[in-house]
Amino acid sequence: MNDQAWEKMYDAYYMRVYSFTMTLCGDQNLAEDVTQETFSRAMSKSASFRNESDEVTWLCAIARNLFLDEKRRQTRTEQMPEEIPSKEKTPEQLTMDRDSSFRIHMALHALDEPYREAFELRVFGELSFREIGTIFGKTENWARVTYHRARLKLQERMNADEN
Repeated sequence: MNDQAWEKMYDAYYMRVYSFTMTLCGDQNLAEDVTQETFSRAMSKSASFRNESDEVTWLCAIARNLFLDEKRRQTRTEQMPEEIPSKEKTPEQLTMDRDSSFRIHMALHALDEPYREAFELRVFGELSFREIGTIFGKTENWARVTYHRARLKLQERMNADEN
């Protein structure tokens, strides 16, 4: 690929790759670093791109691997704390978790269809939006919007229950 083609690809996919890395790490500086390194790595490894997937999918795979490498590096360099905190939950924490879980399930049960099913398929079934859309005979975008609306409705119900 020539420099002009790389510049076009960078302009076309920078924000998508950056958004993806920002979602992964939640840190703007790290996301920018990983995104820049992603494009640098892609340029140097362009011969390994086999056109079996979209360019943006390939770039996001590189970004994900770079992010995981960075997390592994950070884990190795962090010092172990002198005292390891207990992972066991107190009875109060267990009761609160159980109560919260029950409240969430009650709010989810009260959701109208197709919101409830779309939410359950996404969260519990771990299906992609494309797969959810296919199940309903709708588009991937429809599945995204329906899931987003279901989340908003759940949040509204949870907030209303707290008040």
